Amino acid sequence: MFTFPQIDPVAFALGPVSIHWYGIMYIVAFGGAWALASYRARINPGSWTAEQISDLIFYGALGAVLGGRMGSVFFYNFDRFLSDPVWLLRVWEGGMSFHGGFLGVLLALYFYSKSLNKTLFETMDFVAPIVPFGLGAGRIGNFIGGELWGRPTEAAWGMVFPHVDQLPRHPSQLYEFALEGVALFCIVWWFSARERPRCAVAAMFAIAYGSFRFFIEFFRQPDQDIGYIALDWLTMGQLLSAPMVIAGLLLLYFAYKRREAVAAW
Repeated sequence: MFTFPQIDPVAFALGPVSIHWYGIMYIVAFGGAWALASYRARINPGSWTAEQISDLIFYGALGAVLGGRMGSVFFYNFDRFLSDPVWLLRVWEGGMSFHGGFLGVLLALYFYSKSLNKTLFETMDFVAPIVPFGLGAGRIGNFIGGELWGRPTEAAWGMVFPHVDQLPRHPSQLYEFALEGVALFCIVWWFSARERPRCAVAAMFAIAYGSFRFFIEFFRQPDQDIGYIALDWLTMGQLLSAPMVIAGLLLLYFAYKRREAVAAW
C-alpha cells in the first residue's frame, strides 16, 4: 500500500503570483503538441506551414480550455455553478472535462479549417496523434492535485489519499495516464504512420479513447454530486464515452468504404 505524497499544488511563487502545477501541465501539454505537430508537418512538406501550426495550437488550446471548463460545469457541476457562478472562472481550482474540451476543440478546428480551405477531418487526422500527449500531461496534473482518485481496492498498489480518507484506493489518475496518454499515443501514432483513408485516424482516436475511458471508469470514484447514472455502475464518464466509440466505429466503416486514401504522416 502506498500513500499519496501530498504535493503542494503551487510549484513556485514569484512575488504575489503563484504558479500552480496544474497550469504548468497545460503549458507542457500545448508545448508538446506544438512540437509534435511541427514534426509531423516537417515529414510531410507542404501540408502545414509553421504559422498554420502555431495558429492550430492556439485555436485548439482555446477550444480545449473553454470547452473543458464549460463541460465540467454543465456535465458534472451545474449545481455548484448555480450557487457560485464565479467558480466558472477559477480554472486553477481544477474542474475540466475532457468531453467538453473535445467538443470545444472540434468547434474551434471546424472554423479554423474553413479559413484554410481544409475539411474538419483533414485537420482532425493531423491533430489526433498529438492529442494523447496533452491528455497524459493533464492526468499527471490530476495526480499532483490529488483529484479524480479511484475507488477503494485491496490491490497491493492501492494508494491512500489522506485528504480523502484512510482507505487504499486505485490511483486511477495514473491508470488514465498509462492508457489515455501512453497507450493511446502509441496506437494512434502507429496507425497514422501508414496510408489510411480520410478520417480513419480521427476515428481510431475516438474508438481507442472512448474504450479506454469507459474501462477506467470502473476503477475511478464516481463524482460525488452525480454518483451512478444507472444500473448501479454506469457513470457520467461512461455515458459520454460510449457515443465516442459508436461514432468512431461508424466513421471508420465509412472511411474504408469510401477509400479516399491519404498519405501517411
